[in-house]
Amino acid sequence: QVQLVESGGGLVQAGGSLRLSCAASGRTFSNYAMGWFRQTPGEEREFVAKIGRNAGVTSHASSVKGRFTISRDNAKSTVYLQMNSLKPEDTAVYYCAANTDYYAKTYALWGQGTQVTVAS
Repeated sequence: QVQLVESGGGLVQAGGSLRLSCAASGRTFSNYAMGWFRQTPGEEREFVAKIGRNAGVTSHASSVKGRFTISRDNAKSTVYLQMNSLKPEDTAVYYCAANTDYYAKTYALWGQGTQVTVAS
């Protein structure tokens, strides 16, 4: 299996930017499609973005489209989430996840999460 460790979260003012990173170790990173999700207390985990094994395809939730961008560097076994124009409603714990199937609805492998807090 692949192990996932997120970083880059923190406190930012509304309108600011953050870049999250998710470093993978273990199995070959390029075998996995990667996704970002987020969750607030009492809510279901929400899809944010996903990217194919070789970055040929991406998908972003409508709530973040045009503000967030997912990317990956297979040489560094890392997936990124660039978050611009942040809003208070983007406050959540952000998780990265891995799956061998880009089109899968569920993900088997998850990181521990990183907190993003956007102050108004």
